[in-house]
Amino acid sequence: MNGGRSDLRVDQWSQKRFAGLFKGVRSDSKDRSMEAAMQTTGKQKLKREIPLYVMLMPAVIITVIYSYGPMVGTSIAFQRFLPGKGLFGSPFTGLDNFLYMFKMPNILSVIYNTVFISLMKMVLGIIVPVTSALLLNEVVHTTYKRVVQTIIYLPYFLSWVILSGILITILSPSEGVVNQLLGYLGVEPIFFLGDERIFPYTIVATDIWKNFGFGTIVYLSALTSIDPNLYEASVIDGANRWQQTKHITLPGISTTIILLSVLSMSNILNAGFEQIFNLYSPTVYKTGDIIDTLVYRTGIQNYQFGVATAVGLMKSLVVLILIAVSNKAAEKIAGYRVF
Repeated sequence: MNGGRSDLRVDQWSQKRFAGLFKGVRSDSKDRSMEAAMQTTGKQKLKREIPLYVMLMPAVIITVIYSYGPMVGTSIAFQRFLPGKGLFGSPFTGLDNFLYMFKMPNILSVIYNTVFISLMKMVLGIIVPVTSALLLNEVVHTTYKRVVQTIIYLPYFLSWVILSGILITILSPSEGVVNQLLGYLGVEPIFFLGDERIFPYTIVATDIWKNFGFGTIVYLSALTSIDPNLYEASVIDGANRWQQTKHITLPGISTTIILLSVLSMSNILNAGFEQIFNLYSPTVYKTGDIIDTLVYRTGIQNYQFGVATAVGLMKSLVVLILIAVSNKAAEKIAGYRVF
């Protein structure tokens, strides 16, 4: 009896063991088949995407040549660059160019002017287009809406070389249309481009006038993605226009606002070289001189290539840090990141 029971237990234990082994073998084969299927799917996906990679190649090549290739020239910041000896023959000076940069007598005022003008452009560059888009979004007459969009968008396509000539003529203290209109109102002529106190605000105002049309189009496109049912539900709940804007419209385009805000951080030390270079003069250097114009005068006019490169390199590093910090802050605050 005892021998039969022990044999029965051994048989049951053997069956369980073999069943477990068979189950393990079956699960292993299943995992292997899944891995093989995933590899096959990955190969098929890569094969399908090859034309897309081929299409991207010209853009990648151009980016490498024109964006990454010139980075070799940043070594000039650590040299006393001599055009006759070239990039690899000029004497190495270490950090002397950076030390000279910080000892320049006007460097602090130049940095302040750059940050001050850039911040005003960034803040107003968001507020004005958003406000314009919200107002245009309320316009019912389609033809009027399109005409206004075209009018405010047109200056965006004009270069600062053209606009600077127009602005110099319009804002002239003697023959300008603006000062003539102010004269009819009993206001003394204002030297918009020659008064160091007014020049920075003139720069910001003209920049916003030129570019806010583009931002308006972007935000109008973002407004079309908002579900109209939300507005209908809010009307049923008794919400007025301001409440709809506050609780539906602005949250609906908040992602676009954050995206453009983070991207605009790249311009925190870029107050607009082309604009200021075509509009400023030595009389407004105190409040209108920025980093880019300083680099131009130092490198091109005074032939101090190493110092100019050092200033530009320092500017690029600061901008890179600010973009990374703003992107991280946007992720923490709004749960959205650009990259």
